[in-house]
Amino acid sequence: MRLGHVIGRVTLSQQDPAYKGGRFLLVQPFSREQFAGAPVLPLAQGSSLVVYDNLGAGVGHVIAFTEGAEASAPFDQPTPVDAFNAALVDKIFYTPPA
Repeated sequence: MRLGHVIGRVTLSQQDPAYKGGRFLLVQPFSREQFAGAPVLPLAQGSSLVVYDNLGAGVGHVIAFTEGAEASAPFDQPTPVDAFNAALVDKIFYTPPA
């Protein structure tokens, strides 16, 4: 599981019925510096990803997402999805090792 910052939404003209009740978000994964409190800066082009969300996250939220085969586990039928929003993150407590 990884953390990321929601930077946008993806709009579809048509979608598979398996995605009903959710939406797709554009997410920028956290870098090591952001865990220590650094501001969210734009990453290099191509480093953001699309995440399926049925929890109601919006632009500006921090989410925890899974990727790969685990991302399709919440669906009843086999569904093609690369990343799935597993949690909305309220607060991060991070103490770097000494």
